[in-house]
Amino acid sequence: MERIYAPWRFEYISEDKIEGCVFCHIFENSNDDEKLGVVFRDKNCYVVMNKYPYTPGHMMVVPNFHIDNIENLDDDIWIAMSLRVKQATKMLKEVLNAEGVNIGMNLSKAAGAGIAEHVHYHLVPRWGGDTNFITTIGNTRVYPVDFHKLYKKLCENAFEYFV
Repeated sequence: MERIYAPWRFEYISEDKIEGCVFCHIFENSNDDEKLGVVFRDKNCYVVMNKYPYTPGHMMVVPNFHIDNIENLDDDIWIAMSLRVKQATKMLKEVLNAEGVNIGMNLSKAAGAGIAEHVHYHLVPRWGGDTNFITTIGNTRVYPVDFHKLYKKLCENAFEYFV
């Protein structure tokens, strides 16, 4: 039997759980950006790496205040978030050599949102052949890169993309 080791995943079960809205916690704790995976912040929103990604480099763009729907989101914030999505997409393609990017929002539990109480965009970098039998048959995902090394690489380039 082949074994796949992912020791960084131990944090998921061993770390202190955040009380309340995880996205509000991230916004309120800017001194912990490295620990929380925040790549960029501005007055309207922030870009954060997904701590438990679908693929390496999976990021999210999140408004700086708690809101569970886009219908009541201020137009200026919507436009600012959309700009950050565009910039993050360029960064994923150029820095991580992503061949494509899935962009989307899951609005409400019924639509599949894991954190339905605070809207956010997902940006999932993709490469040809990045899925295989182990995901489908083994219900297992393999990440070929360490989360923290990837975070540092993205942060080193962030201000080139987020202007």
